[in-house]
Amino acid sequence: MADESEDSREAGVEFGPLAEELEEESYPLSHEELLDRYGDRELTLVDGSAPLREILVTEQEREYEDADSVRQAIFNMVGSDAIGREGYSDRGGEPTTDEEGEEESI
Repeated sequence: MADESEDSREAGVEFGPLAEELEEESYPLSHEELLDRYGDRELTLVDGSAPLREILVTEQEREYEDADSVRQAIFNMVGSDAIGREGYSDRGGEPTTDEEGEEESI
């Protein structure tokens, strides 16, 4: 079982225990089955949280082949709500170069 302190944030969405549950699930899984089993699980976004059922509300008659396809559906539906400050990256700016013009590691 994953350590509770592990960060399960991906593309601005904190999955929490749902990340491991989706990995352990048997697939294919219908949209209805997904929501029956996990619809009340809370996903944390930058500006709050929402149950999976609310995030995937417009998905219909879909079948999920694996945990990646569930995550992708979530990413598609949360859109900019999960991004936070648009145009901001914690990865830094352009790579810096040294005097010889070679990139330096920051």
